Amino acid sequence: MMLGFLLARAGVDTIILEKHADFLRDFRGDTIHPSTLEAMHELGLLEDFLKLPHQEVRLAEGKIGDVTIPMVDFSHLPVHAKFVALMPQWDFLDFLAERAKRYPCFRLEMSAEVDGLIEEEGRVAGVAAKTKDGQLTIRADLTIGADGRHSLVRRQAGFVPLDIGAPMDVLWLKLSRQTTDAGALLFRADAGQILAIFNRGEYWQCAYVIAKGSADRLKAQGIGSLRGKIAALAPFLAGRVAGLESFDDVKLLTVAVDRLPLWHKPGLLCIGDAAHAMSPIGGVGVNLAIQDAIAAANILAGPLLDKGSPSDQLLAQVQKRREWPTKVIQGMQVIMQKNLISRFLGGTGKTVPPWFLRLFIYFPVLRRLPARLMGLGVRRERVTSPARAGRATHHPD
Repeated sequence: MMLGFLLARAGVDTIILEKHADFLRDFRGDTIHPSTLEAMHELGLLEDFLKLPHQEVRLAEGKIGDVTIPMVDFSHLPVHAKFVALMPQWDFLDFLAERAKRYPCFRLEMSAEVDGLIEEEGRVAGVAAKTKDGQLTIRADLTIGADGRHSLVRRQAGFVPLDIGAPMDVLWLKLSRQTTDAGALLFRADAGQILAIFNRGEYWQCAYVIAKGSADRLKAQGIGSLRGKIAALAPFLAGRVAGLESFDDVKLLTVAVDRLPLWHKPGLLCIGDAAHAMSPIGGVGVNLAIQDAIAAANILAGPLLDKGSPSDQLLAQVQKRREWPTKVIQGMQVIMQKNLISRFLGGTGKTVPPWFLRLFIYFPVLRRLPARLMGLGVRRERVTSPARAGRATHHPD
Protein backbone atom coordinates (compact mmCIF):
# COMPACT_ATOMS: atom_id res chain seq x y z
CA MET A 1 0.00 0.00 0.00
CA MET A 2 2.84 2.39 0.80
CA LEU A 3 4.58 1.63 -2.50
CA GLY A 4 1.31 2.05 -4.38
CA PHE A 5 0.77 5.41 -2.72
CA LEU A 6 4.32 6.59 -3.50
CA LEU A 7 4.17 5.49 -7.14
CA ALA A 8 0.76 7.08 -7.69
CA ARG A 9 2.06 10.25 -6.05
CA ALA A 10 4.88 10.23 -8.58
CA GLY A 11 2.41 9.87 -11.44
CA VAL A 12 2.80 6.14 -12.15
CA ASP A 13 -0.44 4.34 -13.02
CA THR A 14 -0.75 1.85 -10.17
CA ILE A 15 -3.18 -0.93 -9.29
CA ILE A 16 -3.21 -2.76 -5.94
CA LEU A 17 -4.96 -6.11 -5.65
CA GLU A 18 -6.21 -7.08 -2.18
CA LYS A 19 -7.81 -10.50 -1.79
CA HIS A 20 -10.04 -9.52 1.16
CA ALA A 21 -13.15 -7.34 1.01
CA ASP A 22 -11.73 -4.97 3.65
CA PHE A 23 -8.73 -4.58 5.96
CA LEU A 24 -10.68 -5.21 9.17
CA ARG A 25 -8.92 -8.29 10.52
CA ASP A 26 -6.42 -9.13 13.24
CA PHE A 27 -2.91 -8.29 12.08
CA ARG A 28 0.20 -9.12 14.07
CA GLY A 29 2.17 -6.04 12.98
CA ASP A 30 0.51 -3.09 14.69
CA THR A 31 3.67 -1.26 15.77
CA ILE A 32 4.58 1.81 13.73
CA HIS A 33 8.16 2.77 14.45
CA PRO A 34 9.77 6.23 14.33
CA SER A 35 11.29 5.54 10.88
CA THR A 36 7.81 5.08 9.41
CA LEU A 37 6.44 8.07 11.31
CA GLU A 38 9.30 10.17 9.94
CA ALA A 39 8.41 9.04 6.42
CA MET A 40 4.85 10.19 7.08
CA HIS A 41 6.29 13.56 8.14
CA GLU A 42 8.32 13.78 4.92
CA LEU A 43 5.10 13.18 2.99
CA GLY A 44 3.25 15.87 4.96
CA LEU A 45 0.89 13.29 6.48
CA LEU A 46 2.10 12.91 10.06
CA GLU A 47 -0.23 15.42 11.70
CA ASP A 48 -3.36 13.88 10.18
CA PHE A 49 -2.03 10.36 10.71
CA LEU A 50 -1.59 10.88 14.44
CA LYS A 51 -5.21 12.02 14.73
CA LEU A 52 -6.13 8.34 14.34
CA PRO A 53 -6.57 6.46 17.66
CA HIS A 54 -3.20 5.15 18.82
CA GLN A 55 -1.01 4.64 21.87
CA GLU A 56 2.55 5.95 22.14
CA VAL A 57 5.49 3.97 23.53
CA ARG A 58 8.40 6.18 24.55
CA LEU A 59 10.07 3.81 27.01
CA ALA A 60 9.84 0.01 26.94
CA GLU A 61 10.74 -2.07 29.99
CA GLY A 62 11.20 -5.74 30.65
CA LYS A 63 10.89 -7.80 33.79
CA ILE A 64 13.17 -10.82 33.82
CA GLY A 65 12.67 -12.92 36.90
CA ASP A 66 12.33 -10.39 39.72
CA VAL A 67 14.37 -7.67 38.01
CA THR A 68 12.72 -4.81 36.10
CA ILE A 69 14.95 -3.35 33.36
CA PRO A 70 14.23 -0.19 31.32
CA MET A 71 15.42 -1.45 27.94
CA VAL A 72 14.51 0.99 25.17
CA ASP A 73 14.30 4.80 25.30
CA PHE A 74 13.04 6.42 22.08
CA SER A 75 13.08 9.99 23.44
CA HIS A 76 16.56 10.78 22.05
CA LEU A 77 15.97 9.81 18.43
CA PRO A 78 16.60 12.54 15.82
CA VAL A 79 13.06 12.43 14.40
CA HIS A 80 9.82 14.36 14.84
CA ALA A 81 7.90 11.51 16.51
CA LYS A 82 10.11 10.05 19.23
CA PHE A 83 7.94 7.04 20.00
CA VAL A 84 6.46 3.84 18.63
CA ALA A 85 2.78 4.24 17.72
CA LEU A 86 0.53 1.28 18.47
CA MET A 87 -2.25 1.42 15.88
CA PRO A 88 -4.45 -1.25 14.29
CA GLN A 89 -2.93 -2.05 10.92
CA TRP A 90 -6.33 -1.75 9.26
CA ASP A 91 -6.41 1.94 10.27
CA PHE A 92 -2.95 2.45 8.77
CA LEU A 93 -3.98 0.72 5.52
CA ASP A 94 -7.26 2.61 5.29
CA PHE A 95 -5.43 5.91 5.83
CA LEU A 96 -2.92 5.18 3.06
CA ALA A 97 -5.64 3.93 0.72
CA GLU A 98 -7.75 7.05 1.25
CA ARG A 99 -4.76 9.32 0.54
CA ALA A 100 -3.68 7.28 -2.47
CA LYS A 101 -7.17 7.42 -4.01
CA ARG A 102 -6.77 11.18 -4.33
CA TYR A 103 -4.40 10.52 -7.22
CA PRO A 104 -6.16 9.75 -10.52
CA CYS A 105 -3.58 7.10 -11.44
CA PHE A 106 -4.25 4.95 -8.34
CA ARG A 107 -6.69 2.06 -8.26
CA LEU A 108 -7.43 -0.36 -5.42
CA GLU A 109 -9.22 -3.60 -6.27
CA MET A 110 -10.66 -5.32 -3.19
CA SER A 111 -11.77 -8.98 -3.19
CA ALA A 112 -9.25 -9.62 -5.95
CA GLU A 113 -7.07 -12.65 -5.25
CA VAL A 114 -4.06 -13.20 -7.48
CA ASP A 115 -3.92 -16.79 -8.69
CA GLY A 116 -1.18 -16.64 -11.31
CA LEU A 117 1.53 -14.66 -13.03
CA ILE A 118 1.46 -13.80 -16.73
CA GLU A 119 4.81 -14.53 -18.33
CA GLU A 120 5.71 -13.54 -21.86
CA GLU A 121 9.05 -13.68 -23.65
CA GLY A 122 11.01 -14.42 -20.48
CA ARG A 123 9.51 -11.71 -18.27
CA VAL A 124 6.56 -11.30 -15.93
CA ALA A 125 3.98 -9.22 -17.79
CA GLY A 126 1.23 -9.00 -15.15
CA VAL A 127 -1.13 -11.15 -13.09
CA ALA A 128 -4.37 -13.06 -13.28
CA ALA A 129 -6.78 -12.69 -10.36
CA LYS A 130 -10.14 -14.01 -9.18
CA THR A 131 -12.79 -11.42 -8.29
CA LYS A 132 -16.47 -11.54 -7.36
CA ASP A 133 -17.19 -10.50 -10.95
CA GLY A 134 -15.05 -13.21 -12.49
CA GLN A 135 -11.48 -13.49 -13.72
CA LEU A 136 -9.39 -10.33 -13.99
CA THR A 137 -6.24 -10.01 -16.09
CA ILE A 138 -3.88 -7.10 -15.53
CA ARG A 139 -0.85 -6.48 -17.71
CA ALA A 140 1.85 -4.38 -16.14
CA ASP A 141 5.30 -2.96 -16.80
CA LEU A 142 6.19 -4.09 -13.27
CA THR A 143 4.55 -6.53 -10.87
CA ILE A 144 5.32 -6.20 -7.15
CA GLY A 145 4.96 -9.24 -4.88
CA ALA A 146 4.06 -7.87 -1.45
CA ASP A 147 1.80 -10.73 -0.39
CA GLY A 148 3.51 -11.81 2.80
CA ARG A 149 5.54 -14.71 4.12
CA HIS A 150 3.36 -17.27 2.35
CA SER A 151 3.65 -15.34 -0.90
CA LEU A 152 1.94 -16.92 -3.89
CA VAL A 153 3.80 -14.51 -6.16
CA ARG A 154 7.23 -15.68 -5.09
CA ARG A 155 6.11 -19.30 -5.31
CA GLN A 156 4.75 -18.80 -8.82
CA ALA A 157 8.00 -17.07 -9.78
CA GLY A 158 9.99 -20.10 -8.62
CA PHE A 159 11.72 -18.22 -5.81
CA VAL A 160 12.80 -20.42 -2.89
CA PRO A 161 13.60 -18.65 0.40
CA LEU A 162 16.58 -19.45 2.59
CA ASP A 163 15.14 -20.72 5.89
CA ILE A 164 17.05 -19.05 8.73
CA GLY A 165 14.89 -20.57 11.46
CA ALA A 166 13.30 -19.50 14.73
CA PRO A 167 13.12 -21.34 18.07
CA MET A 168 9.66 -20.07 19.01
CA ASP A 169 6.05 -19.62 18.03
CA VAL A 170 3.57 -17.15 19.50
CA LEU A 171 0.10 -17.46 21.01
CA TRP A 172 -1.77 -14.23 20.22
CA LEU A 173 -4.61 -13.23 22.55
CA LYS A 174 -6.46 -10.30 24.09
CA LEU A 175 -7.19 -9.49 27.74
CA SER A 176 -9.23 -6.64 29.16
CA ARG A 177 -7.44 -3.47 30.24
CA GLN A 178 -8.32 -1.05 33.01
CA THR A 179 -7.63 2.68 32.91
CA THR A 180 -5.49 2.32 36.05
CA ASP A 181 -3.11 -0.10 34.33
CA ALA A 182 0.33 1.38 33.79
CA GLY A 183 2.64 0.97 30.83
CA ALA A 184 2.26 0.78 27.07
CA LEU A 185 4.63 -2.04 26.15
CA LEU A 186 5.80 -4.60 28.67
CA PHE A 187 7.94 -7.73 28.50
CA ARG A 188 7.98 -10.55 31.06
CA ALA A 189 10.26 -13.60 31.15
CA ASP A 190 10.52 -16.19 33.92
CA ALA A 191 10.63 -19.95 34.48
CA GLY A 192 10.69 -20.95 30.84
CA GLN A 193 8.02 -18.49 29.76
CA ILE A 194 7.90 -15.18 27.87
CA LEU A 195 5.02 -12.73 27.62
CA ALA A 196 4.90 -9.45 25.67
CA ILE A 197 2.01 -7.09 26.44
CA PHE A 198 0.90 -4.16 24.27
CA ASN A 199 -1.48 -1.42 25.41
CA ARG A 200 -4.29 -1.23 22.83
CA GLY A 201 -6.45 1.20 24.76
CA GLU A 202 -9.46 -0.87 25.75
CA TYR A 203 -7.52 -4.15 25.92
CA TRP A 204 -4.06 -5.67 26.27
CA GLN A 205 -2.77 -7.43 23.17
CA CYS A 206 -0.68 -10.29 24.51
CA ALA A 207 1.94 -12.43 22.81
CA TYR A 208 2.71 -15.56 24.82
CA VAL A 209 5.92 -17.02 23.41
CA ILE A 210 6.31 -20.79 23.32
CA ALA A 211 8.98 -23.18 22.10
CA LYS A 212 8.69 -24.02 18.40
CA GLY A 213 6.20 -26.84 17.84
CA SER A 214 4.92 -26.98 21.43
CA ALA A 215 1.43 -25.58 20.81
CA ASP A 216 -0.33 -28.96 20.71
CA ARG A 217 1.26 -30.01 23.99
CA LEU A 218 0.12 -26.75 25.61
CA LYS A 219 -3.41 -27.16 24.26
CA ALA A 220 -3.55 -30.67 25.69
CA GLN A 221 -2.96 -29.18 29.15
CA GLY A 222 -6.14 -27.11 28.78
CA ILE A 223 -6.94 -23.42 28.77
CA GLY A 224 -6.71 -23.30 32.56
CA SER A 225 -3.01 -24.06 32.37
CA LEU A 226 -2.43 -21.15 29.99
CA ARG A 227 -4.44 -18.83 32.23
CA GLY A 228 -2.25 -19.80 35.17
CA LYS A 229 0.98 -19.27 33.27
CA ILE A 230 -0.06 -15.78 32.15
CA ALA A 231 -1.23 -14.83 35.63
CA ALA A 232 2.10 -15.99 37.09
CA LEU A 233 4.08 -13.89 34.60
CA ALA A 234 1.88 -10.79 34.95
CA PRO A 235 -0.01 -10.93 38.28
CA PHE A 236 -1.98 -7.77 37.47
CA LEU A 237 -3.73 -9.79 34.74
CA ALA A 238 -4.77 -12.59 37.12
CA GLY A 239 -8.32 -11.28 37.45
CA ARG A 240 -8.77 -11.08 33.69
CA VAL A 241 -7.48 -14.37 32.31
CA ALA A 242 -10.95 -15.86 32.87
CA GLY A 243 -11.79 -13.99 29.66
CA LEU A 244 -9.95 -16.79 27.86
CA GLU A 245 -12.81 -19.28 27.70
CA SER A 246 -11.07 -21.75 25.40
CA PHE A 247 -8.27 -22.01 22.88
CA ASP A 248 -10.72 -20.57 20.37
CA ASP A 249 -9.76 -17.23 21.93
CA VAL A 250 -6.09 -17.88 21.16
CA LYS A 251 -4.45 -17.64 17.74
CA LEU A 252 -1.26 -19.53 16.95
CA LEU A 253 1.29 -17.49 15.00
CA THR A 254 3.96 -19.70 13.49
CA VAL A 255 7.20 -17.73 13.48
CA ALA A 256 9.35 -17.93 10.37
CA VAL A 257 12.60 -16.16 9.58
CA ASP A 258 13.68 -16.45 5.97
CA ARG A 259 15.08 -14.46 3.04
CA LEU A 260 15.04 -14.80 -0.72
CA PRO A 261 18.52 -15.07 -2.28
CA LEU A 262 17.03 -13.31 -5.33
CA TRP A 263 14.16 -10.82 -4.97
CA HIS A 264 13.51 -10.14 -8.63
CA LYS A 265 13.30 -11.38 -12.20
CA PRO A 266 12.43 -9.41 -15.35
CA GLY A 267 9.15 -7.60 -14.70
CA LEU A 268 8.84 -8.74 -11.07
CA LEU A 269 10.08 -7.56 -7.66
CA CYS A 270 9.31 -8.96 -4.20
CA ILE A 271 9.42 -6.74 -1.10
CA GLY A 272 8.44 -6.97 2.56
CA ASP A 273 7.71 -10.39 4.02
CA ALA A 274 7.50 -11.83 0.52
CA ALA A 275 11.24 -11.14 0.26
CA HIS A 276 12.23 -11.55 3.91
CA ALA A 277 10.08 -12.84 6.76
CA MET A 278 11.27 -11.35 10.05
CA SER A 279 11.23 -12.60 13.62
CA PRO A 280 8.73 -10.73 15.84
CA ILE A 281 11.68 -9.60 18.00
CA GLY A 282 11.58 -5.80 18.07
CA GLY A 283 8.38 -5.70 16.00
CA VAL A 284 10.38 -4.40 13.02
CA GLY A 285 8.79 -6.39 10.18
CA VAL A 286 6.22 -3.79 9.08
CA ASN A 287 8.73 -0.98 9.25
CA LEU A 288 11.38 -2.88 7.29
CA ALA A 289 8.73 -3.48 4.63
CA ILE A 290 7.90 0.25 4.57
CA GLN A 291 11.59 0.99 4.06
CA ASP A 292 11.60 -1.47 1.14
CA ALA A 293 8.66 0.42 -0.37
CA ILE A 294 10.33 3.81 -0.03
CA ALA A 295 13.58 2.55 -1.57
CA ALA A 296 11.69 0.87 -4.42
CA ALA A 297 9.76 4.07 -5.18
CA ASN A 298 12.93 6.18 -4.97
CA ILE A 299 14.72 3.95 -7.49
CA LEU A 300 11.86 2.93 -9.81
CA ALA A 301 9.37 5.82 -10.02
CA GLY A 302 11.39 7.86 -12.51
CA PRO A 303 12.22 4.97 -14.85
CA LEU A 304 8.59 3.75 -14.75
CA LEU A 305 7.44 7.18 -15.87
CA ASP A 306 10.12 7.64 -18.53
CA LYS A 307 10.56 4.18 -20.02
CA GLY A 308 7.85 1.88 -18.71
CA SER A 309 9.25 -1.49 -17.73
CA PRO A 310 12.33 -1.05 -15.49
CA SER A 311 15.48 -2.97 -16.33
CA ASP A 312 16.58 -5.97 -14.29
CA GLN A 313 19.57 -3.88 -13.23
CA LEU A 314 17.24 -1.36 -11.57
CA LEU A 315 15.37 -4.13 -9.77
CA ALA A 316 18.72 -5.47 -8.60
CA GLN A 317 19.49 -2.00 -7.22
CA VAL A 318 16.43 -2.22 -4.97
CA GLN A 319 17.54 -5.60 -3.63
CA LYS A 320 21.09 -4.35 -3.15
CA ARG A 321 19.82 -1.30 -1.29
CA ARG A 322 17.59 -3.28 1.07
CA GLU A 323 19.31 -6.66 1.36
CA TRP A 324 22.15 -5.49 3.59
CA PRO A 325 19.93 -3.92 6.29
CA THR A 326 17.70 -7.00 6.13
CA LYS A 327 20.67 -9.30 6.73
CA VAL A 328 21.93 -7.14 9.60
CA ILE A 329 18.56 -7.04 11.38
CA GLN A 330 17.93 -10.74 10.83
CA GLY A 331 21.44 -11.48 12.10
CA MET A 332 20.73 -9.52 15.28
CA GLN A 333 17.42 -11.31 15.68
CA VAL A 334 19.13 -14.69 15.35
CA ILE A 335 21.67 -13.71 18.03
CA MET A 336 18.84 -12.70 20.36
CA GLN A 337 16.93 -15.88 19.57
CA LYS A 338 19.92 -18.03 20.46
CA ASN A 339 21.22 -16.11 23.45
CA LEU A 340 18.04 -14.79 25.05
CA ILE A 341 14.83 -16.37 23.72
CA SER A 342 16.11 -19.96 23.70
CA ARG A 343 17.72 -19.43 27.10
CA PHE A 344 14.53 -18.04 28.63
CA LEU A 345 12.30 -20.72 27.09
CA GLY A 346 14.67 -23.48 28.18
CA GLY A 347 14.75 -22.38 31.82
CA THR A 348 12.88 -24.18 34.57
CA GLY A 349 13.54 -22.23 37.75
CA LYS A 350 13.67 -18.52 38.48
CA THR A 351 15.14 -16.66 35.50
CA VAL A 352 18.11 -14.36 36.11
CA PRO A 353 18.78 -11.56 33.59
CA PRO A 354 22.14 -11.68 31.79
CA TRP A 355 24.74 -9.32 33.17
CA PHE A 356 24.78 -7.09 30.09
CA LEU A 357 21.06 -6.39 30.42
CA ARG A 358 21.54 -5.32 34.04
CA LEU A 359 23.82 -2.55 32.74
CA PHE A 360 20.73 -0.87 31.24
CA ILE A 361 19.54 -0.15 34.78
CA TYR A 362 22.66 1.77 35.75
CA PHE A 363 23.66 3.35 32.43
CA PRO A 364 20.57 4.93 30.81
CA VAL A 365 22.58 5.90 27.72
CA LEU A 366 22.67 2.20 26.75
CA ARG A 367 18.91 2.31 26.17
CA ARG A 368 19.49 4.53 23.14
CA LEU A 369 21.20 1.79 21.10
CA PRO A 370 18.24 -0.63 20.89
CA ALA A 371 15.98 2.40 20.40
CA ARG A 372 17.99 3.41 17.35
CA LEU A 373 18.09 -0.11 15.91
CA MET A 374 14.38 -0.71 16.52
CA GLY A 375 13.20 2.80 15.79
CA LEU A 376 15.29 3.76 12.76
CA GLY A 377 16.80 0.51 11.52
CA VAL A 378 20.22 0.13 9.98
CA ARG A 379 19.69 2.11 6.77
CA ARG A 380 16.78 4.52 7.05
CA GLU A 381 15.23 5.48 3.74
CA ARG A 382 14.13 9.05 3.06
CA VAL A 383 11.41 9.80 0.53
CA THR A 384 13.01 11.19 -2.64
CA SER A 385 10.50 9.93 -5.21
CA PRO A 386 8.77 12.84 -6.95
CA ALA A 387 5.25 14.16 -6.47
CA ARG A 388 3.72 15.07 -9.83
CA ALA A 389 0.88 14.35 -12.26
CA GLY A 390 1.36 11.13 -14.20
CA ARG A 391 0.42 9.11 -17.21
CA ALA A 392 -0.84 5.55 -17.52
CA THR A 393 1.89 2.91 -17.75
CA HIS A 394 -0.18 -0.26 -17.52
CA HIS A 395 -3.75 -1.28 -18.13
CA PRO A 396 -6.26 -4.06 -17.41
CA ASP A 397 -7.53 -6.25 -20.23
